[in-house]
Formats: sequence, C-alpha cells, structure tokens
Amino acid sequence: MSELFNEVDEDLRREQLKKIWEKYSLLIIAVAILIVVGVGGWRGYSYLEAKKAAVAGAAFDRAVELAEQNKHAEAEAAFTKLAAEAPSGYRTLARLRAAAEAASRDPQAAVKLYDDIIADRTVPAPEQDLARIRAGSLLLETTPYEAMQTRLEPATTNTSTYRHSARELLALSAWKANNAVATRQWLDMMSNDAETPASLRTRAEALQALLPPAAKS
Repeated sequence: MSELFNEVDEDLRREQLKKIWEKYSLLIIAVAILIVVGVGGWRGYSYLEAKKAAVAGAAFDRAVELAEQNKHAEAEAAFTKLAAEAPSGYRTLARLRAAAEAASRDPQAAVKLYDDIIADRTVPAPEQDLARIRAGSLLLETTPYEAMQTRLEPATTNTSTYRHSARELLALSAWKANNAVATRQWLDMMSNDAETPASLRTRAEALQALLPPAAKS
C-alpha cells in the first residue's frame, strides 16, 4: 500500500513540476542565461582590468627608468601620458612623478601640478598631503611664512601621514621669517609626537638650539 502512495506522490510531483515548467520555462531559461552572461562578463572585465594594470605597471617602470637616467623631459612626458590613460591606481602616482620631473626644469610649473592634485577631491588625502609637502619644499626659499602656513597646515594634523615633514617645513619657514614663537610651536609639536622619526627629531633639536634664549622650551 505504501508503495502505491509513493507512486501517487511521485506522479503528483511530476505533474506539478510539469505545470511549473510550462508556466515559467522562459523565465527560468532567461535567468540561467543572465547568470552565465553575468559571470562571463565579470570574468572578462576582471581580465581586461588586470591586463590594463599590467600594461600600466610596465609603462610606469619604464618612466621610472627614464627618471633614474636623468632623462627628465622624457620621464615627465611618460608620467603625464600615464596620468591621462592609466587605470585609477596609477594615475595619482603618475601625476606626482610628473610634477617631480617638471621641478627639474621649472619649479613653478611643478608647483602648479602639485596644486592641481591638492585641488582634486578624487585624490585620497595622503596623496594630497604629499603634494602639499613637495610643493612646500619647492617654495620654502621664496614664500612668506603666512603663505606656507596656509598651504601646509592641513597636513599637520595628528592623523596626517606626512605631518612630520609638514611641521618641519613650517618650522624652517618660521625660522627664516625670524618668527621664533611659530618656530617653537612647530618644533614642540615635533618633539611631543612620539611617532616623529629620529632623523627629523634630531634636526628639530638642532634648529631649537639656534633659537634665541627667550624662545627656547
């Protein structure tokens, strides 16, 4: 008797499946096709992106080689091309390197390139701060302390990756401007930050020794 019931149940299930297939077969096939196409498309996209990244990486290495050979004009052109055409991971690096190469021929042109990076809100904060530091280094000898402060102070916060270099540049700028109070402020920030690198701490102590007695800690 149980075998009879089993056979009846199986017939009912087959009949239900048949009805479901007749009603939804086109939808099921369409969903299956979409899944296959989606997986294939994603794999194709991943392959193309990996290929683009490999090509960009090789081009970046060639541009670095040009820079190391002091072929600055060729290196700048190569980095500029990468900044325009490479995948996003290489664009900001290429822009920073293009600006560095431009500095060898025209520091003001390099500063303009760094400023473009700083103003670009799609660029991550650490790279923006690095651009501030590099531009500040080029401007240290010719720019008033107040302008340097405006330029570099955003990079001096406790969470900034390049805060140590920014503080050192501002201390030097203030010292050149005979602003002992501001010099001491930045040197104290360097001294009180446990993560200040030893080399920068040593230079800060040397600059501190040059301050007039009233301005020393």
